[in-house]
Amino acid sequence: MISRRRFLSLCAASAAAGAGALLIGPSFALARVESERRFVFIIQRGAADGLNIVVPYAEPAYAALRGPLAIDVANATKLNGTFALHPALQQTAQLYAARQALFVHAVATPYRDRSHFDGQNVLETGGLAPYQMRDGWLNRLVTMLPKREAEAIAFAPTVPAALRGRAGVTSYAPSGLPGASDDLLMRVSELYAHDAQLGPLWNEALTARGMAGRASPRQDPASVGKLAGGFLARADGPRIAMIETNGWDTHSAQNARLAAQLKGLDALLAALRDALGVAWMQTTVVVATEFGRTAAANGTGGTDHGTGAVAMLVGGAVAGGRVLAQWPGLRPGDLYEGRDLRPSASLDALVASAAAETFGLDPQRTAATLFPKTNAGARFGERLIELGRLSGLIGSPLV
Repeated sequence: MISRRRFLSLCAASAAAGAGALLIGPSFALARVESERRFVFIIQRGAADGLNIVVPYAEPAYAALRGPLAIDVANATKLNGTFALHPALQQTAQLYAARQALFVHAVATPYRDRSHFDGQNVLETGGLAPYQMRDGWLNRLVTMLPKREAEAIAFAPTVPAALRGRAGVTSYAPSGLPGASDDLLMRVSELYAHDAQLGPLWNEALTARGMAGRASPRQDPASVGKLAGGFLARADGPRIAMIETNGWDTHSAQNARLAAQLKGLDALLAALRDALGVAWMQTTVVVATEFGRTAAANGTGGTDHGTGAVAMLVGGAVAGGRVLAQWPGLRPGDLYEGRDLRPSASLDALVASAAAETFGLDPQRTAATLFPKTNAGARFGERLIELGRLSGLIGSPLV
């Protein structure tokens, strides 16, 4: 049972935070582990178009395939002699210049069909097929690390699949509604005091609410990044986070919609960096989507569901300033099933390597724990960049 003194202290710390409610915009989940390193996973739900995020401007077939959707390299940030960054990612480009961002192109999970729900399930659970595994790879990562007072906290109406599993998870979702009165919260606490299931959950919810403090209840990407960074920056805060972003399914009017999505992602990353402060230098952020989009534009000013995509690693802990790509090409014979960017890098391997290097874990054990069903990509008949070739992603820990 939570004491009245403990209850009042939580209420005082969170009076302006508001009650939990459904998030309309990005939502995120957090987990506490005993480390000064932070690890953040940002999922782009809807299949983000990697070919227009990290643009292969030197690829001869790119402009012809994309037509009016092709990004004008004159407005983009050239990363090297082959790739450029979408012009909406201005602050991300600054992170790249500061060697705090890197990109892995032509990357994919083992999933090879084009269902959002199935693709996201494979991305979050780390299986070979949809619904093959019941828990998520991010939850399994939590179990590999020393246990703290609270193992995980989800800032979402429901816990994302990547964080479901054996490690305990509570949830919190900021709301724009007026906050509940202290008297009401105290009455609920008394009501749940002797309930073996609801009592502990309510106490954890009040703890999360107190940690949020006077954070803004706004749900735009920058506010979400600021709130997440505030939690992660605390000495007693979580060390693992998941942030959900939606709206990446650009079947029509792609140029304007993708630019708006990327502007939001850019603002989220910048706000996360600023809120983390000095802890940013201990932070690794992985940004990934369930699959990419078709190499060619469709007839409605957009692109359809594809395969190969691009993943980002961002953060002060990242050994950035690089684009990693075993480029497959975009000529008709190069495309997967004649329509998609062919994957040449394993997203499973990228995630496992980044997580292992962030927390100083054995890379093979980490890969086996997070992605136990993965078999080096050989089953697809594809030459994927694997774990051993994705080392050196994260810099040495600061001392």
